[in-house]
Amino acid sequence: MRTDRAALAVRTSAVLALIFCAFGGWSYAQADGDESLAFAASRDEALAEGKRHVETLTSFDGRKPGTGFRQWLDASTGPLREELRAARTKEGPTTRAEITDAALTALDDRTGTAELIATVEVETAAAGGGAPNTERKRLEATLARTADGWKVRSLAAVPVGGV
Repeated sequence: MRTDRAALAVRTSAVLALIFCAFGGWSYAQADGDESLAFAASRDEALAEGKRHVETLTSFDGRKPGTGFRQWLDASTGPLREELRAARTKEGPTTRAEITDAALTALDDRTGTAELIATVEVETAAAGGGAPNTERKRLEATLARTADGWKVRSLAAVPVGGV
């Protein structure tokens, strides 16, 4: 009698394990072709690259303008890149930016465009070595997907509205 119960328990466990594995396989197959997962991955990639590039475009090492200029060009595309290319930079103040918060407000995965809003804390050190000044800015960026990943196509300050 005891061996019958043990055998029944083993068979029941095996059947339940088989059902669980079958469900797991089916669930994985469903998720593998799920467009919402691909969209979420694209959203996460656009947000991460957008944040990184906005941080780059709001930072500048005034002692090494050539390096900062190349970083700006690497982070931008389209009209913004052409505008930056035309505006050569000289030595000046050093700014270091840090994104404190950001979000995508729009993403069109088919056309490869996205809209990003961000709050940025920018610390500016005077070229003469004076006390640094910290400002908080709100920015809006239009992103475009390129062969090298997401780049900033336009960058503008968001005005602070009062009531």
